[in-house]
Amino acid sequence: MRLRHTVATAVGALALALSLPTAPAAAAAGPFTYVYSDSTGTPHVGLLADPPSRACLSLPEVADPAVQPAHTPKNYSSSVATVFTGPNCTGDFFILRPNGGHASEQLKVRSVVFS
Repeated sequence: MRLRHTVATAVGALALALSLPTAPAAAAAGPFTYVYSDSTGTPHVGLLADPPSRACLSLPEVADPAVQPAHTPKNYSSSVATVFTGPNCTGDFFILRPNGGHASEQLKVRSVVFS
């Protein structure tokens, strides 16, 4: 009797697990900012609000290698941010801690991924 009950419970748990939808990628709660310059050289602040985790994000204003890269990244999100010098998370990288990690104007960035 116990074996039948245990098997039924295991089969039921497996069926429940298989019927649950997979969880979407979590978001890094909070903003990530950076500074970029437009075609006239005027600086602007770019913002990624609650960016998705584990997805490479090319910064839209500087994804084109023909324009100057962004700089001065500030990570106020809840996740570690890894910034890259190239688009599509290529090139050299630098890690910014969550909740306030930042870098100076010297760090040039074009893409980022959040843990």
